[in-house]
Amino acid sequence: MAHSARKDSPELPDFSMLKRLAKDQLIYLLEQLPGKKDLFIEADLMSPLDRIANVSTLRQHEVDKLYKVEYKPVISNSDQLCFLIRPRIQTVKWICDVVNADKAAGKARSYKIIFTSQKFYACDAVLEEQGIFGDVTTDEWPFYLLPLDEDIISLELPEFFRDNFLAGDQRWVRTASNALHLLHSLYGPFSKVYGIGRCSKMVYESWRQIKEGEQKTDKVDIGKVFLIDRDVDYVTPLCSQVVYEGLVDDIFRIKCGCVELGPDVTSSDKSIKVMLNSQDKVFNEIRNEHFSNVFGFLSQKARNLQTAYDKRRGMDIQQMKTFVSEELKGLKQEHRLLSLHIGASESIMKKKTKQDFQELLKTEHSLLEGFEIRECISFIEEHINRQISMIESLRLLCLLSITENESDYYCSYGINHLLTFANLRQLGLLVEQQPGETLTAMESKVGKLVNDKTAGKLTDAFSSLAKKSNFRALSRKLNLVPKSDEEYDLRVPRDMAYIFSGAYVPLSCKLIEQVLERDGWTGLEEVTRLLNAHEFAADLAAKNDAQRTILVMFLGGCTYSEISALRFLGRERGFKFIVVTTAITNSSRLIEALLDNHV
Repeated sequence: MAHSARKDSPELPDFSMLKRLAKDQLIYLLEQLPGKKDLFIEADLMSPLDRIANVSTLRQHEVDKLYKVEYKPVISNSDQLCFLIRPRIQTVKWICDVVNADKAAGKARSYKIIFTSQKFYACDAVLEEQGIFGDVTTDEWPFYLLPLDEDIISLELPEFFRDNFLAGDQRWVRTASNALHLLHSLYGPFSKVYGIGRCSKMVYESWRQIKEGEQKTDKVDIGKVFLIDRDVDYVTPLCSQVVYEGLVDDIFRIKCGCVELGPDVTSSDKSIKVMLNSQDKVFNEIRNEHFSNVFGFLSQKARNLQTAYDKRRGMDIQQMKTFVSEELKGLKQEHRLLSLHIGASESIMKKKTKQDFQELLKTEHSLLEGFEIRECISFIEEHINRQISMIESLRLLCLLSITENESDYYCSYGINHLLTFANLRQLGLLVEQQPGETLTAMESKVGKLVNDKTAGKLTDAFSSLAKKSNFRALSRKLNLVPKSDEEYDLRVPRDMAYIFSGAYVPLSCKLIEQVLERDGWTGLEEVTRLLNAHEFAADLAAKNDAQRTILVMFLGGCTYSEISALRFLGRERGFKFIVVTTAITNSSRLIEALLDNHV
């Protein structure tokens, strides 16, 4: 099922060097605190750390006990405490409380704080303000990039999206430019950089200052780079994912390339953690496939596996010995993985192929196409009335708003979520209908509003922040929605629209395709005007042998669906795409990041 790439497709670079480099740097920092020590790790660093340096590695370098940062008094008998944290004020204040509590108790210890991937000035300011600046040593662990697979690298910074696009906090720009610089140093020099979005432009400018005067490497693994802001395309992450890897992420939440499958999937009494990457041969065959094709493949795989097992019959002793030593172990591993993916698929089927999900997909496709909008609105109203899921309701409202430029509808979740609506409107995910425009059925449901008075205040306060979407014009210009009268064979996809059942080509990936085809933004002036984006292109070096190896950097997160679309484009055009993202996202994560109670 994994479609073969063109014979002239380049090989992907080996990114294991990034892990080795991060591991060596961490070990060096730990050894700066000689002797036994307890290590406190921030919760969201535990999974990435496990991919870089496991417990046995840490033990070899005199880490005695490991604790998760839990913002409560420390119970440790060690004379040395080491803290591995993100540069967050809340965590730094907690460390100050720990040190000051030790001081009050007359307990003398050594303290070391390792910030990753960088330390901000505000952290030092808190240490000084709390009176412990001289009691701790601080260091930076420049852990910028975590390879999740052979073509996916993550900065593991989910907060990048909210901080940068909502709060306007540009502190992570330097982190992203340092990550780009590291890739340029190890796998460049890049010959050309394209980009679109305000943040992309800032990252490029910041990186350009770092790289000036650096020594060039002989071997070039990456030729071109494309930087893209998440706010250039919100429609794609708001759509329901229907490729296998995207569905697994939506249902089970893939974390750091790893997923935890519960007893209902494993057919046992315990959960199992499974690494999802190209090393899993079963997963690698189906990860980019539309879900409708997956069961057919798994059934055929099971039959092939049974045939391979049946070969044992009639073997003599020598043949059996060869079979056991050379094939049996691989067959058992494949059988285990096949069972897990069949279990996962069955679980997805139970949750996603009910009539509700089919109606949901139909509504999304109608919104994308611009047809039967009143029926879509009725479906969304019913979804809200039934109180099925606040996240889902907000997602559908945002999709309606962006595609139709209307959504004067604040649902019945109480006034506690007024800030959430303000956040969504500030980013242009909810757009206010303009005065004088025709009222829709949406607005007749005033009874479901928080209340008229409160909704009115919200409208007045944030109307200046709402951004108008140009999705419909962009869709026509770039042909994002294939003609619906044509039959779309999902078994033999003809374009990137297959990732959404043939209904929609992701805008982000279409832009990448068009820019690479034109070698720049020439001819796309109307598109960039509609996007109101900061597009740029820069020649950096002479063309090299790696022109068809392209690094795409998503600032603000990307979805597994977009990764599948780029893999398809790469197979069709003879490219190899490497996706670097600040984090993996999906519709739930996108909306959750904008909730008013988001931490």
